[in-house]
Amino acid sequence: MNETIPMAKPNNMLDVSPAEEAQPEPSQIDWKSIWKPLSLITGGFLIFFFLPMESARFTQSITESLALAKWYAQEHVLLCLVPAFFIAGAVAVFVSQGAVMKYLGAGANKVLSYGVASVSGSVLAVCSCTVLPLFAGIWKRGAGLGPAIAFLYSGPAINVLAIILTARILGPEIGAARAVGAVVFSVVIGLFMHLMFRKEEEAKVAAAMHMPEPEVERPLWQTSLLFAVMVGLLVSGTWGRPEQAGGFWSAVFEVKWLLSGGFAALLGFMMVRWMGVKLYKLIIAGIVVLILALVFPHQPLIAFSAGLIAFITLLTTTRGETESWFIASWDFTKQIIPLLLAGVLVAGLLLGQPGSEGLIPSQWISGLVGGNSLWANLFASVVGAFMYFATLTEVPILQGLIGAGMGKGPALALLLAGPALSLPNMLVIRSVMGTKKTIAFVALVVIMATISGLIFGHFF
Repeated sequence: MNETIPMAKPNNMLDVSPAEEAQPEPSQIDWKSIWKPLSLITGGFLIFFFLPMESARFTQSITESLALAKWYAQEHVLLCLVPAFFIAGAVAVFVSQGAVMKYLGAGANKVLSYGVASVSGSVLAVCSCTVLPLFAGIWKRGAGLGPAIAFLYSGPAINVLAIILTARILGPEIGAARAVGAVVFSVVIGLFMHLMFRKEEEAKVAAAMHMPEPEVERPLWQTSLLFAVMVGLLVSGTWGRPEQAGGFWSAVFEVKWLLSGGFAALLGFMMVRWMGVKLYKLIIAGIVVLILALVFPHQPLIAFSAGLIAFITLLTTTRGETESWFIASWDFTKQIIPLLLAGVLVAGLLLGQPGSEGLIPSQWISGLVGGNSLWANLFASVVGAFMYFATLTEVPILQGLIGAGMGKGPALALLLAGPALSLPNMLVIRSVMGTKKTIAFVALVVIMATISGLIFGHFF
């Protein structure tokens, strides 16, 4: 009896249905990793391919963009941003997370936290970019969203000198309205941000309850004095020349570099006594800076730059917490500086320098902010939010716009939105706390500035 023994199919000849045979193998290519860089390369190619180099306005805008970046580098990076980076680094190293949570945390007493945030921000008198490292420092140490935002707004907005200058040049009514509006804005916007993201804030409070008590390595009075000296150095170094000669503000300006030198000497003394820096290193650094100050009396940035180099050398050649201070400051620097410079270039390209034009003609802006309509106030708020204003420069700019027909309501709206925000400022805020919170913050500032302008323009 012959039986047919079925042949075993090899492993690669298993039964496969026709439908399964028709299905293609899944792709092993990650297309997302290809399309994104390909889109960027294509977009960059198209931009350069169609550059309107024959347009006089475009080439002038390029020049204005580079000029604004040069001015920013000369006037703000060394005197404002670098000291601010070191203050932010000191917050990260010398201020315990528990202390930040106690006074500025999501679960802290609201009157205390918002009061501390608004006052500490206002005493700095910095621009919208200089406040960013300080904001990033307290945010990363655990500050609640509301107090951190109050600090972020109050630093550039509640500037006592700018408010006085506004009252003297633009009138006491708009000066008083700016002062009241800025104080109210810092608290109200902070509270709105807290309510909008309260679930995250509640989670932060819950996490803080399980934090151990911080170990205090240095008495509170030493830390407070250290920060007071650094803030004094920042404020004195950035003190601008008043519009009118004579008086207290002019007297302070005349001795600003002596004040800066005094604060720097105090900081060096503290580093020797409290941080283990060698005295001979400090003496050598001081002699070099003093010689440069005497040789170049009319170019103070030379001595100031040498002082910064000496300070960095002292930090990096001393073991312990000074190294941690430098590393923390560097972390803030590499995160913030590229975004700031990119934002300054774009702002200069679109709007030009103060007193000049970019791609957007200035007559368009002045023609759209006349009267006291909703559109005029909203437009002034939006333009102010994206344009970069150095400390005190917003006043002469507004003086020219008001002379060209700008209404007082839109002028106040620009004053309340402009100094606290800018395109470079927005880019950095997004990198610190994310897109949603940044959009919410910018929208709140623009909306409240618009409403304030409408109310003020109705009565004045």
